[in-house]
Amino acid sequence: MDLPAEFLTLYSRLDRQGPGLSGDAIWALERLGLSGPLAVCDAGCGTGADCETLARALPRARIEGVEAVPAFVAAAQPRLADLPNATVRLGDMGALEGPYDLIWSAGAIYFLGVTEGLRAWREALAPGGAVAFSQGVLLSEDEPQAVRDFWAPEPEIITCEGVLDQVSDAGFEVIDSKLLIGAPWAAYYDSLSVQIAALRPGASAAMAEVLDGAEREIALWRQAPERIAYLLVLARPR
Repeated sequence: MDLPAEFLTLYSRLDRQGPGLSGDAIWALERLGLSGPLAVCDAGCGTGADCETLARALPRARIEGVEAVPAFVAAAQPRLADLPNATVRLGDMGALEGPYDLIWSAGAIYFLGVTEGLRAWREALAPGGAVAFSQGVLLSEDEPQAVRDFWAPEPEIITCEGVLDQVSDAGFEVIDSKLLIGAPWAAYYDSLSVQIAALRPGASAAMAEVLDGAEREIALWRQAPERIAYLLVLARPR
């Protein structure tokens, strides 16, 4: 994945590369009834926040993070060094082999497409295996302009109902879902704001442009924090 060095410098410093809390993964494990010596993949794991959560919650499981960005893999490896059941590797999340009892993917299935990603992952699931993913959604077809402005760089974003239809189109059954609004986003943007401030002094023109872009995103979110959401979906093949 070819990303500007300045972008990588900023985002590789973050605990996670998108909205979410450790409790999201715990909720998914509890709702799916998962425990014991499982094989789990964190697809598009970023700097490894959810790999760490999953490894601590499932001490008998094998957690494998797969990430396409070398800088994120490099940041993830030391944070997982004291967790013998967790590893992260450079790889294509669209070409997983498995078999996995769970494929977890926080905010990353967007890069494949929901239907396309689920179809690609189906063959990587063990019998009875499940997928848990989060995806940006519109809460209604008629969202205020502030929400439209926020999602403008990602025009493929659709409603919750549309995402659930895509899951069905991929041949999966929805086990449960919940909206991620407010706190998961605030935690992410608070972390991003701290790193922006740390990098701002002496920033090059290219770095300043990246920092300005991140600040614009935060400002757009603050215009409608109660309307900007991810949908966390738990699904199994039918």
